[in-house]
Amino acid sequence: MPELGKALVVLGAVLLVVGLLLLFAGRIPFLGKLPGDIVIRRRNFTFYFPIATGIILSLLISLILYLIGKFR
Repeated sequence: MPELGKALVVLGAVLLVVGLLLLFAGRIPFLGKLPGDIVIRRRNFTFYFPIATGIILSLLISLILYLIGKFR
């Protein structure tokens, strides 16, 4: 049962971080506006594909998870 408790604590921390990111995402100036993010605007249609932002966030999350694993 202690493993389940640890897993729930980690899941709660992840949800907290994701919630804070969603809450403050509009205030981060570069998020979604990096070179490499694709935006196509037409009269009544907008297509948005954040390639560069996704790569940066993936690298950041990978680094955080690596550091957590290293110091466990």
